Amino acid sequence: MRRVFSGAALTLLAPLAAAQNQVNMSPGVTEIGADIFELHMLIMWICVVIGVAVFAVMFYSMYAHRKSKGHQASQFHESTKVEVAWTVVPFLILIAMAVPATSTLLEVYDNDEAELDVLITGYQWKWKYEYLEASGEPVAFFSNLATPQEEIYNTEQKGENYLLEVDEPLVIPTNTKVRFLITANDVIHSWWVPEIAVKRDAIPGFINEAWTRVPQEGIYRGQCTELCGAYHGFMPVVVHAVSRDEFDAWMAAKRGAAITQAALATQTLPVDELMDQGKAIYDSACLACHGAQGEGGIGNAIAGSALVLGDLSDHMAVVAKGVSGTAMQAFGGQLNDVEMAAVLTYQRNAFGNNTGDVVQPGDVTGMKNG
Repeated sequence: MRRVFSGAALTLLAPLAAAQNQVNMSPGVTEIGADIFELHMLIMWICVVIGVAVFAVMFYSMYAHRKSKGHQASQFHESTKVEVAWTVVPFLILIAMAVPATSTLLEVYDNDEAELDVLITGYQWKWKYEYLEASGEPVAFFSNLATPQEEIYNTEQKGENYLLEVDEPLVIPTNTKVRFLITANDVIHSWWVPEIAVKRDAIPGFINEAWTRVPQEGIYRGQCTELCGAYHGFMPVVVHAVSRDEFDAWMAAKRGAAITQAALATQTLPVDELMDQGKAIYDSACLACHGAQGEGGIGNAIAGSALVLGDLSDHMAVVAKGVSGTAMQAFGGQLNDVEMAAVLTYQRNAFGNNTGDVVQPGDVTGMKNG
């Protein structure tokens, strides 16, 4: 019934709907997204019909029964018929709206029988994705804003996907029911990708659930929609939906990269390699707070910092454990030993610091074990 009514309304009002397409909801690409869109349109047109009917009667009454024509106001206080009518009619309208709304809500919250579970954790200001699979090595990574700083500070022309680019997108297989378990590490965030019909708050200490089944391959973009701090607008979401074979190959490559990183953690790495990787990590994880040139901002300056120029163990402890009560996060659980060694080496030798200190992965492992 809902689909028939909504379809008829859309057919009759197609020109108007097309004209308003830019300000209307998008049905997205998923079946549940289409159901939500149809529900939205159904309720909207019910409201339009009610509004037109009520205002038509009101304006007609004001015109046809105006005082200048000698009409007197009707008196019908304590009219049982009127009271029954204005109680029963709205009740029936609400029931007619509640039936399709309840049906759609039951679909939205049906998280059972998922084929893949992904834990999503919000951080200031990035997302962590963990694939919760029963077999195989776990796959987890952080997704950071990848829009160049030159675009942000208007020294270069802004790209097509300005502030909607990340270094590591979430990858999911098509035609697969994927359940998202959404939480946060620090403050409240909200994970929103409109085209796949998912929006859930990420709240520290709580896990909210959502799901999707994407029928076609593509790149779907979203954002954090909960004001979560100074760089709230720099926290995009990018989802790549790929074929099952491509997804399996991607997972295998991710596991292989993790094994490679574990092997590198036992080696002595060249300074140039540490500096190159350290710069990449600094740009994605540190730059927002400490500045492109280490000049500081939300966080303290890195250039000339007493901490960076001082004892290595103190510097390493602050990066690994964070600073309570400040925006300085604990990166010990976010960066592996190779990444931690690289960013420490970079900070101690970039921005004019030039300490000559080279931090190896084994140093970080020793600190964590100690």
